[in-house]
Amino acid sequence: MKGYPLDQLYQEAAYIAYYFHWNPEAIFELDHRFRRRWVKEIADINRKLNQGR
Repeated sequence: MKGYPLDQLYQEAAYIAYYFHWNPEAIFELDHRFRRRWVKEIADINRKLNQGR
């Protein structure tokens, strides 16, 4: 059985850490569903901010 792609895990962690300044270790400890939810929330925030330009 193949695990979660390591490259994607690092991309998600970098994305969350960049925008929310969270500790990478805390991000890695998040359940996959919660981590993906935060990625979605950040993307939504960025989308809304960019629509106002």
